[in-house]
Amino acid sequence: MKTPPKRSARTLLAAALVLGVTAGPLTPAVAAPAPPAAAVVAGPDLSAVIAGLPRADATAALVRIGGTEGGWTGSAGVRDLESGAPADPAARFRIGSVTKVFTAATVLQLAAEGRIDLDRTARSYLPELIPGRYATVTVRQLLNHTHGIPAAGMPGDTVEEWYERRFEVHEPEELVRRATAQPREFRPGTRQHYLNIGYTIAGLIVERVTGDPYEEQVERRILRPLGLRDTYSPGRETAIRGAYNHGYQLMRLDDGTTGLRDVSVWGVTDGWAAGDLVSTTADLERFTRALFAGRVVRGPLLEEMFTLPKVTDLGSGDPAAYSVGLSMKRLGGREVWGKTGGRWGYNAAVASTRHGERTLVYSVNSTDAKGQEMNRTALELMLATYGLPSE
Repeated sequence: MKTPPKRSARTLLAAALVLGVTAGPLTPAVAAPAPPAAAVVAGPDLSAVIAGLPRADATAALVRIGGTEGGWTGSAGVRDLESGAPADPAARFRIGSVTKVFTAATVLQLAAEGRIDLDRTARSYLPELIPGRYATVTVRQLLNHTHGIPAAGMPGDTVEEWYERRFEVHEPEELVRRATAQPREFRPGTRQHYLNIGYTIAGLIVERVTGDPYEEQVERRILRPLGLRDTYSPGRETAIRGAYNHGYQLMRLDDGTTGLRDVSVWGVTDGWAAGDLVSTTADLERFTRALFAGRVVRGPLLEEMFTLPKVTDLGSGDPAAYSVGLSMKRLGGREVWGKTGGRWGYNAAVASTRHGERTLVYSVNSTDAKGQEMNRTALELMLATYGLPSE
């Protein structure tokens, strides 16, 4: 398969706008059953966005729209390229950095209980792990990416090299040591740089204050109470449990040609509390609706997730776009809060307007999940759901 042609942001925005307002064929997309008579008017029909899969940028897509403005569910593409069987709409997939929303919610619950102080330093919780150069970094700064700690860095420079190392196990403590051995990127609180390392440290703080594994706390506080039975942390497992739609990545193959390789089986210990969860669109929709309704994080601490930090040094970048656990974009004239995530072969997202009028969850089996630009199908789903970016 050839590399998908690059498209400008302007072209993608225009395409998404057209797709968002033009009804497309329901094949191969599978529309949700009609809602009961008492239900609200159906939300946007995104059949046209996902019609035609598999294609160069993605092999499958699962979509759920919900909220008070109406709902729609669709799927398209194939379960795997070998059989060509239709994509399973109930399949599990890797959610990547959407995991950070679960981690942030867990920390905020502990903060509500007085077991974690967001204004306390990370070093005060992990004195043996956080060196003096990062002595002033607070828990809140870990969660909103204003900490200034650089990435741990992974061996290898290309997807082919990372693929060869896909089964390596990475301990969170070692990732933190590698990151904090380096000079800080900026003075904490002055800039924002989105990285995984803050959430790795946050996961270790959860373990320190509770005495439990991070995974157990997430399950006890979020997965079990919400009935998210298809969501789990894989730990050192490299395969996805149960039914899943295969993920593929464009890369150099063994014969020297460039093509798609099945990357469904891949270790995720490098992500851990920042990006290792597996879930389904149904589970993520339930989680998103509960979160935005205040049933996961309760009271004033929920506002941490909807408050962007005020960074003071804008000389090297844009204003802050990430809060505690979420990010914000103005789409279609209103604020849309959510989180995207990517693992090799998989892109995922949860999003909602502030009061849950319209929610979006998707899984896109993208062939460029770690690309510099947002996957074409994923971008068009987001914009067709909410509208074009606005100031």
